[in-house]
Amino acid sequence: MYVSHLSLVDFRSYAGVDLELEPGVTALVGPNGQGKTNLVEALGYVATLSSHRVSSDVALIKSGAPRAVVRARIVRADRARLVEIEITAGKANRARINRSPVPRVRDVLGILRTVVFAPEDLALVKGDPDGRRRFLDELAVLVTPRMAGTLADYDRVLRQRGALLKSAGAAMRASRGGADLRTLDVWDAKLAEVGAQIIATRQALVAALRPHVQAAYEQVSAGQGIAQLTYRSSLDATSAAEHGDRVGLPAELPGVDLLEAQLMEAMGRLRSRELERGVCLVGPHRDDLVLDLGDLPVKGYASHGESWSFALALRIASYRLLTEPDGPEWVTDWGTDGEPVLILDDVFAELDTRRRDRLADLVSSAGQVIVTAAVPGDVPEQLAGARVDVMQGQVQRVL
Repeated sequence: MYVSHLSLVDFRSYAGVDLELEPGVTALVGPNGQGKTNLVEALGYVATLSSHRVSSDVALIKSGAPRAVVRARIVRADRARLVEIEITAGKANRARINRSPVPRVRDVLGILRTVVFAPEDLALVKGDPDGRRRFLDELAVLVTPRMAGTLADYDRVLRQRGALLKSAGAAMRASRGGADLRTLDVWDAKLAEVGAQIIATRQALVAALRPHVQAAYEQVSAGQGIAQLTYRSSLDATSAAEHGDRVGLPAELPGVDLLEAQLMEAMGRLRSRELERGVCLVGPHRDDLVLDLGDLPVKGYASHGESWSFALALRIASYRLLTEPDGPEWVTDWGTDGEPVLILDDVFAELDTRRRDRLADLVSSAGQVIVTAAVPGDVPEQLAGARVDVMQGQVQRVL
């Protein structure tokens, strides 16, 4: 898989740009603030319908423009497909595949797969749980695109149930009596049904990632520590709080039906607290991906270099998972011709020489690698290839 052409209209700083790309390594070189990251951000958006830099699509539209358009031609198994996405502020986005409109924008998911290395990755290790949840969910969508619909459904149910908890709790306090909570029962069932699917997918994904992360960390850090991944569910946290102990890892991953039943039981047990606080206290929106080095948590204990090694290991592990010929056993729609495009956005400037060289060695054999750098010297020799200069919103291939 590789991207052969990228075209942008009113995307970020670009009023219009066309960029031809080839398999192998392409370095986008130019001073900071000239638009390099905007180009790779657009590629990542085609793959995930989200940006690795901002949470809102509005920021992707050039100032003063009503909409932005991203077009990418993706070659996969000698077949080219043109994906077009129109991003409009305040309205639903639209998409086309080979010039034909599709019913839902998320129908384009799975055509392009990318793994993005960026300075923001350090937040996966040092930041809050929401960044790690997003990491898992975006990878889940790359592995099996149907998860995009499940995640969207959960967000909708979570908002509806949260609003109902607030209104019902306020009504109970105002009347000092009971309230009709039958509607809340319906939303409990919906949250449990969809939330169980997300938790099961995340847990399976963590299990599949675990050996890849351990191997990648050993390679990046030259064997300095053992990287560990654990999925911490709010179901475990609420159970431990009730029983006053620490819940250990299950011997086997629970199935969706069991998780659904556990969510229903937990919501019933916590209902009075949820009504009092007006928030959902259990579900995948409160879970975390726990990162450890040996017996110690990375956050708060690891050095800056160790934290970077762990962040790199997470991305390398994602790439290796996506390049497995058969994919994880829980995925039924795995493609064998979908090696992801690797994007390394100004990441080498953040690394010391040893980690730069190790990362370059690990990714140099990928089918397509796109690197951004402020100066040519920031691109390791192992990644020598095509070069495109980016200056003031203009791109020019260097022969």
